Amino acid sequence: MPSNKLILVVALLGALAGTAASLYFEPTIAARLAGTELGQRVLGAVLEAKAPAPTTGVIIAKRGDIVPTMTLATLDGTQAEIPTAWAGKTTLVNFWASWCAPCLKEMPELQAYADEQAANGTQVVGIALDDAASARAMMERLGVTYANLMAPPGPADASVRLGNPAGVLPYSVLVSADGRVLRTKIGPFEDEADIAAWAQ
Repeated sequence: MPSNKLILVVALLGALAGTAASLYFEPTIAARLAGTELGQRVLGAVLEAKAPAPTTGVIIAKRGDIVPTMTLATLDGTQAEIPTAWAGKTTLVNFWASWCAPCLKEMPELQAYADEQAANGTQVVGIALDDAASARAMMERLGVTYANLMAPPGPADASVRLGNPAGVLPYSVLVSADGRVLRTKIGPFEDEADIAAWAQ
């Protein structure tokens, strides 16, 4: 007669196999899971495990950590020091690129959220992992007016430093008024309501 431990292990393996099969054959379940806080944490852990080792000396902020100090270019060619530039306001930071279709799809929703928040709510800041000309052209085409910065993409880029070691786009980070990472989101927002619920 099999032991209780063996029965438990077999049952657990069966449950894991069933879950994996569900996700494979019903991808909407995976999308729904990715929309939850637990799903985001699991997805982040999986991507982190698959990501290359961080570049030596690069500080990667985790939830609760202060955002590492960085100097990024603005679209007008000046420089911005972060997180100092965001001090005193909760900030939704959205990483994107002009070639990233899901990024472009969510940008009008981010603009609507930024407009709704206006001067007294959460500020929205985009960081384009792209060249300035492509980023400017896309922002103009989409009517995006919220603040945007530029960062060259790479293994130690600004998104990696803010907890995105796999370099997935779009990627969003909610930063507290005192410069701490509150939460992260891998993948696009569905709509303005999704953004508002996530950023509360």
